[in-house]
Amino acid sequence: MAQVPQTFFDALAVRTWCGLALRALGRAREEIDAINVYPVADGDTGTNLYLTAESAAAAVEAVFEAHDAHDSGKPTLADAARAMAHGALIGARGNSGTILAQLLRGMAQVLAADGETTHTDGEGLRLALRQAADSARQAVAHPVEGTVLTVASAAADAAGGAEGDCGTVARAAYEGARAALAATPGQLVVLERAGVVDAGGRGLVAVLGALVETFTGQVPRAVPVVSDPEHARVAGDTDTASLAGSAELLAAAPDDCADAPGTGGPAFEVIYLLEADDTAVARLRRRLDGLGDSLVVVGGDGLWNVHVHVDDAGAAVEAGVEAGRPYRIRITHFGLGDVHTTGAERPPREPAQRAVVAVVPGEGLAGLYAEAGATTVLARPGEPPASGELVEAVRRAHAREVVLLPNDADLRHTAAAAAEQARTEGIRVALIPTRSAVQGIAALAVHEPERRFDEDVVQMTSAAGATRYAEVTVAERQSWTMAGICQAGDVLGLIDGDVAVIGSDVAVTAEAVLDRMLSAGGELVTLVLGDEAPETVADHLEARVRESYLAVDTVVYRGGRQGAVLLIGVE
Repeated sequence: MAQVPQTFFDALAVRTWCGLALRALGRAREEIDAINVYPVADGDTGTNLYLTAESAAAAVEAVFEAHDAHDSGKPTLADAARAMAHGALIGARGNSGTILAQLLRGMAQVLAADGETTHTDGEGLRLALRQAADSARQAVAHPVEGTVLTVASAAADAAGGAEGDCGTVARAAYEGARAALAATPGQLVVLERAGVVDAGGRGLVAVLGALVETFTGQVPRAVPVVSDPEHARVAGDTDTASLAGSAELLAAAPDDCADAPGTGGPAFEVIYLLEADDTAVARLRRRLDGLGDSLVVVGGDGLWNVHVHVDDAGAAVEAGVEAGRPYRIRITHFGLGDVHTTGAERPPREPAQRAVVAVVPGEGLAGLYAEAGATTVLARPGEPPASGELVEAVRRAHAREVVLLPNDADLRHTAAAAAEQARTEGIRVALIPTRSAVQGIAALAVHEPERRFDEDVVQMTSAAGATRYAEVTVAERQSWTMAGICQAGDVLGLIDGDVAVIGSDVAVTAEAVLDRMLSAGGELVTLVLGDEAPETVADHLEARVRESYLAVDTVVYRGGRQGAVLLIGVE
């Protein structure tokens, strides 16, 4: 559904921005990974930014849920801004994610300055963007121009010269950041030789684009990511094939950039959360600065996120121990994946050859998928799983090869990030972009573990792709839709993700949806009933299929508390 623009920067605007930023980073994740050549060409900047934003968005959602649970109204701007900053801090990944966390913290320092303020205007947003850029630059031990820091400063400068509401200021910041991003290859030799813009800066532009959309309802113009005019392309929904040009450029980058910054550097990336006071952290900065480079220490009020590239990972952790209490320690050997320091041993049993991991929207479907041999992750209404939960499910499946079924269009990028994480642990993961649980059912029905992995994935993908999907649900609020404006309480029929029917009765709306789907043909109708579905709706729809569509079979499942009143699949 179209985004309703926010007028002021209040708690709802923070929530909306986090959600849109996460979606934007999800769309651009692979593209940003592909152009990641600085400070280390490890191809994970997009993934790290996504995981950081995911943690921020989850923290904001938790604040809203807590207020709803206690009937205490909506959270204040300070509540939401602090949650955003804290979530980003504890979930920050990599150099880029750590800087993004500090940018959000800098904004929160301004937005939450008066704990009782319900909202702020364009002037408040200008001040927040300035504080964000300045605090991020201060957090980096040795700032380098041509990076995300440059882009953030340009955004703040442009916003500072804008007069007007939040939408006007956000658009000025976006355009300033966009122009600065395009200039980054001229500031860093490694970017110029690879023919790309800075990956971290590209991610920040995506986040600022989401800010524009929050306040205007409009998605800003696309962003060039390749500086070579012969290979020009823009950001957006890209697939692997569309990145081939970037991949070819980057394949040559290591030889071209042998003497450039970001190559031939330290062997390990060390990240940890640290509980320590300001004095201890000041000493820690000096100690880590002598051990390595790419040092970023962000946070405050006793909790910090430490990021550094070093050759002696043990010394970096030891320095944290001397400063306070480090935890969530993550050590990555560049090119060799993650070295986990939790001390947990691998299960003694031999891994299975192949497994299926699926996200399911209700307890009923969880049982159905489990009976078919899948490892399931339950997505409760309004509580989509985070990428970490999907990674844990992949580990729990304990297989060398895993087929991942997100079963939700909004989870595609979360699942892609989880798959990327699992691959660093040596697990072969194939993501089938199923958009509904009924597509997952179709894919699971043709799954054959004895087939070659690639063949099995192709067959499952084909089955899912041949299944049209729909859902019948109840509108929670007034919204703009493809079928017109709906009111709270209206029954909506969505086909392939778009609202096609607006009605007042579940059975009548479901029948209209089913007729539209079967008008294009079909052999099997799958109905998944939620707990709130009327008792007679399944019989009504089955009778409709028997009477009007010859040779079409119907199968009915109970999905439990699945959010939607009814899921429909036609294959």
